[in-house]
Amino acid sequence: MSTNQTQGFGTGEGELVILHYQRELPMRLDRWLVSQRQEQSRVRIQKFIEEGLVLVNGKQGKAKTPLRKDDEIKIWVLPPEPLPYLKPEKINLNILYEDEHLIIINKQAGLTVHPAPGNKSGTLVNGLLHHCSDLPGINGKLRPGIVHRLDKDTTGCIVVAKSQEALVNLQIQIQKRIASRQYLALVHGVPVGDKGVILGAIGRHPVDRKRYAVVNDESGRYACTHWSLRERLGDYSLLRFKLDTGRTHQIRVHSAHMGHPILGDATYSRCKKLPTKLAGQVLHAVCLGLKHPISKKEMLFEAPLPDDFQKILSILRK
Repeated sequence: MSTNQTQGFGTGEGELVILHYQRELPMRLDRWLVSQRQEQSRVRIQKFIEEGLVLVNGKQGKAKTPLRKDDEIKIWVLPPEPLPYLKPEKINLNILYEDEHLIIINKQAGLTVHPAPGNKSGTLVNGLLHHCSDLPGINGKLRPGIVHRLDKDTTGCIVVAKSQEALVNLQIQIQKRIASRQYLALVHGVPVGDKGVILGAIGRHPVDRKRYAVVNDESGRYACTHWSLRERLGDYSLLRFKLDTGRTHQIRVHSAHMGHPILGDATYSRCKKLPTKLAGQVLHAVCLGLKHPISKKEMLFEAPLPDDFQKILSILRK
């Protein structure tokens, strides 16, 4: 690693990092860099590439550039983006566990995890900054401490890192499937059999770019979801899902793909028949297992079903 600038490459503040690709099989530049630079988000890595801050064997790299064994990769790492409008806010947080390295929260429905354009306040991150004053230095930009995400209306277990060391370790656990994540959901219809596996690469929907879909081209990212039937409820079912990967909207997309969309999912379900009025998808992250990033102790957390989930479950059972 070096902090010396090379002519015409990486001007201003930043750090020059030199890496070497040692795998036998080729791999896309952007995907490999994401795996190597855990402290940077995928979006930020792609931004570095687009701005010409990544060289492969001395030439400007592109996201799809295939890396081959012994290739030299130079990346000019910019300092973390400032948080110009991210303010601490007092938000009610249901904390399942907390120590100096991490915090486990049972997220409520309607709470967005981190700020985004058009949604700059009232997020989980705003509440965390009020609760943990030292978070801004972790992971930089607008997602300080965030290891993984839950959709706005998805409830349940989410882990947040309180130190950079914990962040990197927990992200690796998610990536390498050391951490386990299980969900409960109510879906339309009754699947054939008692359990199964959904395999389908997920990418942007070819027509509606605000949605995701199972795609068959290079734009998709491998995704694997295990499901098991917990209860038959007339025209509906209670399913338990286990994630091998963590793609955006993965369970919602895979459920719809197998013909059993989640109740209340306005984005991926065309089923208008509902047993009661719903505010969003009935999907709950019920269980989170991981190794403590510092002590390495095995830890398991469970989040009780929210009241709305229990209410509709009770209606269906009757």
